[in-house]
Amino acid sequence: MARPKVAFFDFTCCEGCQIEFTNYGDAAFLELIKHVDVVEFREAMSEKTKDPIDIALIEGSFSREADRPRLEEIRKRAKIVIAYGQCATTGGINALKNHTTDYKKCVYGKDAEMPHLDSQKALPVDAAIKVDYKAFGCPVNKYEVLQIVSHLLHGKEPVIPTYPVCVECKRRETVCRYQEGDHCLGQVARAGCGAPCPADGIPCEACRGFADSPNEPALEKALRSAGLPERRAKEKSRMFTANQRSDSK
Repeated sequence: MARPKVAFFDFTCCEGCQIEFTNYGDAAFLELIKHVDVVEFREAMSEKTKDPIDIALIEGSFSREADRPRLEEIRKRAKIVIAYGQCATTGGINALKNHTTDYKKCVYGKDAEMPHLDSQKALPVDAAIKVDYKAFGCPVNKYEVLQIVSHLLHGKEPVIPTYPVCVECKRRETVCRYQEGDHCLGQVARAGCGAPCPADGIPCEACRGFADSPNEPALEKALRSAGLPERRAKEKSRMFTANQRSDSK
């Protein structure tokens, strides 16, 4: 049996999730290429393909209607599509622009009106095409992607956490950041990272987005009780969840 063909594609993003796989000699990528043929990966090779693909890994948000045909073409050629990284799975940090009108001027100054900067709302990839699996995180956890691919190659259904980071803090017996006077988002943040930040004394910022069914009012109440002013308590979770919050635009 031929080895599965895997291709990486990028849309609106910093390409940091691809970079995660290209750290020289990293065990995750070396293990991956033992079992698959990587046929397109812009950060690591110049070859491209128009042939059918077994697994397409898509990074970046869908922020230009002009990108829809390319996404549809990838979907048509790929047996399995995995959106990986927060931009591809939820719109990620790009979706902050959905809440502003002056971001181009702030970022590009006098060049703000250049035509190539025109874009629509930053949306997840599944706003344009069907996505089979999602690997969350900013940047993505490469070992989680490797695990998803491994499960697929072995005919297993990948397990992607839907519960909050607090569960993982409890498992590793990490002292709650609120007890240390921090303002943590772990109670609504999607788990799967292993909760390394709280364990290292850093409050969770929900870089994997919201867990399923987040209780936003309860989060705001907890943050206010911990001392955050009303506005900061209301907006603190927006950085990585702009498209998931109840006030998403």
